[in-house]
Amino acid sequence: MANKKKKIEPAVLKKAKRIHRQTLMFNDMEMGVIMNFCCKYKITKKTKFFREAIISTILQKLEEDHPTLF
Repeated sequence: MANKKKKIEPAVLKKAKRIHRQTLMFNDMEMGVIMNFCCKYKITKKTKFFREAIISTILQKLEEDHPTLF
C-alpha cells in the first residue's frame, strides 16, 4: 500500500494567525536585486512576497524529497 502523506495546502497556511517573528538581513547588492524585481513586477507588499516565496520553495522541496518505494 502506498503511504499517503498529508499535504499542507497554501490556503490553510493563510488562515492561521501569524505569531512567530523572523528577521532577514540583506547586503546592498541583494537589496538592490530585490528592489529592482519589486519595481519591475509592481510588488508593493514585500512581506507577502517573501512569505509566499519561502513557503512555496519549502513545499516544492518537500514534494521533491518525498519517500519512494523504488
